[in-house]
Amino acid sequence: MTTQLNKIYAIKTIALIAQEMGEDEAWLNEIIDEMEPEDGLIWVYGPDGNSTAAFSDFGVENLEDIISERRRMKK
Repeated sequence: MTTQLNKIYAIKTIALIAQEMGEDEAWLNEIIDEMEPEDGLIWVYGPDGNSTAAFSDFGVENLEDIISERRRMKK
């Protein structure tokens, strides 16, 4: 029997992604409603009951696509 291991070795929080992209974190939190775990979105929960969104590399790519699509729709 073969066990598949998770191949994601690192994730980035939405705060870091917003900083790297120069985007508003609150706006990114709104648009990630379109994303699912299959899209590379991961929820990270802390002991205080708070959570934050985080992304695999694949998730960052998908988020960039959503941002591009939103900007095209505004034009």
